[in-house]
Amino acid sequence: MNRSETALIIGAGSGLSASLARLLASEGFHVALAARDSEKLLPLTKDIQGLALKCDATSKAQVDAAFDAVERQWGVPDLVVYNASFRTRGPVAELVPKDVERALAVCAFAGFLVGQAAAKRMLARAPIAGAIFFTGASASVKGYANSAPFAMGKFALRGLAQSMARELAPKGIHVAHFVIDGAIRPRGRADDNDAMLDPDAIADTYMHVLMQPRSAWTWEVELRPWVERF
Repeated sequence: MNRSETALIIGAGSGLSASLARLLASEGFHVALAARDSEKLLPLTKDIQGLALKCDATSKAQVDAAFDAVERQWGVPDLVVYNASFRTRGPVAELVPKDVERALAVCAFAGFLVGQAAAKRMLARAPIAGAIFFTGASASVKGYANSAPFAMGKFALRGLAQSMARELAPKGIHVAHFVIDGAIRPRGRADDNDAMLDPDAIADTYMHVLMQPRSAWTWEVELRPWVERF
């Protein structure tokens, strides 16, 4: 696909989202970042001349409002990235059901709301292509002890991405899922052993997938530090 011009990152923070936002801005994209706490995004959006939006992605009304704000500013996003997640830990017998419900709402249901909102808008302006990216984790493909809610949510998000990829690719929308199989180190922190993933390096991979020719689109990428033993 051709280079997009507008990107919306939902569930944005100071790690991967910040790296991706800076990279996209350096490539000429208009970038909007959305989070429940939009105040934390202001320094970054000021640096990249972007847009900071307040959005709880579990609310359809707030998701729609975020997309509407981007459309008013720059038009329909060409790239939408869903980065939000919520984790609660503990033995299955001791988990608090409300916390589990929250994990599923943020990791999976909110991903659906964002994916649906993006797809509706991108399809309405066909034949212009678009891309929808979902950020997964190790838990997307393997469940760990004492982490069942996170695995439940991330497995569901992966299934959503896979279904959307098969449905929307023939309509010109590139859907991809990224398995981040390891801890992401804080931006700017040195790590001579490469034990954690560099967020700038992850962002480079997102950009590479975004730029793929549609004759050879990737639907899933797994990223892990080279020192991993499994």
